[in-house]
Amino acid sequence: MSAPVLDLAVRGPAARRRRPKIPGTAWKRLVSPLVILVVWQLASSAGILPDRLLAAPATLVGTAVDLIQAGTLQTALLVSLQRVAIGFTIGAVAGVGLALIAGLSRFGEHAVDPPMQMLRAIPLFGLIPLFILWFGIGETPKIAILVLGVAFPLYLNTFAGIRGVDGKLAEVAKVQRLTRAELIAHIVLPGALPQTLVGLRQSLGIGWLALIVAEQINADAGLGYMINDAREFLRTDVIVVGLVVYCVLGLITDALVRLLERRALTWRRGFLTS
Repeated sequence: MSAPVLDLAVRGPAARRRRPKIPGTAWKRLVSPLVILVVWQLASSAGILPDRLLAAPATLVGTAVDLIQAGTLQTALLVSLQRVAIGFTIGAVAGVGLALIAGLSRFGEHAVDPPMQMLRAIPLFGLIPLFILWFGIGETPKIAILVLGVAFPLYLNTFAGIRGVDGKLAEVAKVQRLTRAELIAHIVLPGALPQTLVGLRQSLGIGWLALIVAEQINADAGLGYMINDAREFLRTDVIVVGLVVYCVLGLITDALVRLLERRALTWRRGFLTS
């Protein structure tokens, strides 16, 4: 028996399970979007779906090329990405930080959780007039809406993840004589990580939604401004191109979080079945 075969035989089923699987069914996820695009194009070509209501996919491609050649789309995209980066960073730090304070002590929970629950019940977009009165019509109210949209999902999920850590692990920590800092770093935070990543995916989705609304507040640049300006001239093709860019950005950020989840939670693969 050759060495590789002998090694595989010795390691047994566990080694075979670690073999990378070929994603033979990944292409199936593309079938339904492609069917939608084909039906959409056919309906537009047949006149069933007029361009004044919804531009055809072929028209959208031409419009996107024109916007790129003019530099309009790149400029708007950079402005929007900058807003998202600032708002997401502040909101993520605030949400996770407050969840740690509330989740790691009863005093912190009583001090932080009631205000967070009250603020969470307020409609996010209903705060726009108040933010305009407080901060004016510049960048600050736009960033504030993004911060709130990002912070609450991360806070709720991280808090739930911390409180959901198995209490028996604390007994293990006592046996191992871990300090409180070591308990938090090696048991609490890793145990809460799956739920935190769920909150991260939710916060990114809400963040892009909040950006669309925030960029309608007297903006002079960004994807939202481009869409709002196109609405004034009845350019449905530009509007849809802007919305498609939002969708693509949302899918990319969600894919990045899913990649991070697979990297950070490799220990969970043993519980998954094919």
